[in-house]
Formats: sequence, C-alpha cells, structure tokens
Amino acid sequence: MTQLKWGVLSTAKIGRTQVIPAIQRSTNGEVMAIASRNEKSAKQTAEELNIPRAYGSYEALLDDPAIDAVYIPLPNALHKEWVIKAAEKKKHVLCEKPVAITNEELVEMITVCEKNNVIFMEAFMYQFHPQHQKVKQFIQDGVIGDIAFMRASFSFYLEDRSNIRLNSDLAGGSMFDVGCYTLHAIRNILDEEPTAAYAHAYYHPKLKVDTTMAGTLTMPSGILASFDSSFDSTSRESYEVVGSKGTITVTSAFRPDTNEGMVGEIFLQTNEGTEVITEAGDQYALMVENFADAILHDQPLFYYTAKMQQQMKVLDAVYESSRTGQVISL
Repeated sequence: MTQLKWGVLSTAKIGRTQVIPAIQRSTNGEVMAIASRNEKSAKQTAEELNIPRAYGSYEALLDDPAIDAVYIPLPNALHKEWVIKAAEKKKHVLCEKPVAITNEELVEMITVCEKNNVIFMEAFMYQFHPQHQKVKQFIQDGVIGDIAFMRASFSFYLEDRSNIRLNSDLAGGSMFDVGCYTLHAIRNILDEEPTAAYAHAYYHPKLKVDTTMAGTLTMPSGILASFDSSFDSTSRESYEVVGSKGTITVTSAFRPDTNEGMVGEIFLQTNEGTEVITEAGDQYALMVENFADAILHDQPLFYYTAKMQQQMKVLDAVYESSRTGQVISL
C-alpha cells in the first residue's frame, strides 16, 4: 500500500477548506469517502471536492472496507464516541483538537485504539510548520540567553453568538477552541511540562462557556508562561519568548497557512538589532503525511499519545483553576 485511503466524518468547514485539500495535496494519501448525517450535504461536498464516495451516515463510512483511516472534525463533545467507534472498526484515527473533553475520556479512547491496533493522533497542525523548529533551535543555541518568560495568545471576535463554538452542550468555549493552542505552544517551545496552572475566565452568563480566558503556567525550570484566549477580542495568534539577551516573537504562530506562500515570520531581537526570519511550510499537508507514514511505513508519529495526554492534563487543570480560583498542581 503506497497511499492511505481516507474517509472523513462530517462536512465541517475545517475539513472542507483545510484538511481534505491537504490530504489531496499530500504525497501519500487520498480521500476516498465523506459522510454526513445529511446525505444531500455529503453528496454535494463529495462532488465539489472530487471525493469518490458519499455516505448518509458515519456508520456506513466506517463499514467501508476500502477506508484505512478517518479524519474526525466533529464537535468536541462527539470526539470520544466516534473515535471509539472508528477504532472498533479498525480504522486509524486523526481527530480534531481538543481530542477529548477530559483526560479521563482520552485514556479510554487511547485504550480502545491500542486494543484494536490503530494509530491515533490529535490534529494539532500548527506544530508541523518549520518556523517552530527554527525557534527551538535559536533557544537551544542560546541566541536569546536564559529564558525567563513566555506568552502565547490566540483570539478572534466571534460575532455570531449562535456559533457551535459557543454551545455548552457540545463542549464549546474559547479555551477548547483556540486557547488549547497556546497551552500546547508553551509546552512545545519550552520543551517542559508545567508543574502548576492558574487561570481566570469570563463565563458568558447565558451561553455557559468561557468566551475569554487568561492565566499562567509554572514550569519546572522556573520559567513563567502566560496564555490567553478569547472570542471577545480582535484576531491575535502569536507567541513571544523572552530571554536574558533578547526576545523571539512569532506573529503567525498558529495559522501561517493563511499567509501568502504559507510563510511565517520570526522576529529575533537582540542587542545587535532585530532580524526577521521567514519560514514556509504546508502545515496541514505535513501533518497528514506524518500520520500516513506512521501507518504505511511504521514511521514514528511526531505527536504521539503520551504527548496528547500531557496536553489534556494541562487543559483539565486550566479549566479546574478557572472554575475554582485555585492554583492547580500538576
């Protein structure tokens, strides 16, 4: 087998506009089928995106023996159910973030995937863009000295208050939707796991989800990191690493694919001045290629289940802190 045969559960926008085209651009995968609970929607999307098969139920797609793996961009609250059902049908699973609502859920999902010998990965696509490896190399080489602080922000103004991202029954909220990237970036760039988390949030009185959240993580090295996410503020997607000799700022930290040429910019500021370094990369295609290589050629996953569990534990702690007002030890 030289090409991974993909199925997609739902016609969600992220799949239609980002992940399906990325699989179609990739060197080792092809989209064979798409499913929706609305068969008309599935057929229309299949026609628009040149997908051979359309199904009117998720179960029908999972029963297709030609499908090797599925991509799941369903609402957050449905991830556990369909990851488990896909694994039980021996389909490998790439699932949108956050992969679960709690770490307890994730442990159950991982257990079922391992029992059925399927590859399971959370779709944190941003980490595959080469700009982050460049940043980590600068830090490793001591270019900005000893790190003291990091901040990460991801927000956008969500005018439509009926949007699924604000549905409490489907595990909506700014932290689950965009804030999880900030937590991941801090852990990824600093290459440490926090020992404590503290967060405050504005929980919308009617919607019952966080529309803004901010907080801090304490790292074992002593580095402090701040994070914030929001549906109530303008678009921001950046992180900054502050050291004793300079700073590194990444301005398109999570969606450089929206820039011309998929280019990210790194601003390196030291006593010698400011240098702008550009890095281009197709982060969605790199993600699906890494996932497919793990299945087709037994290559290591860039983002494996142990890392997913660490991310989920931090996300759990942040939500617990935002609700209790307490510092949560990890």
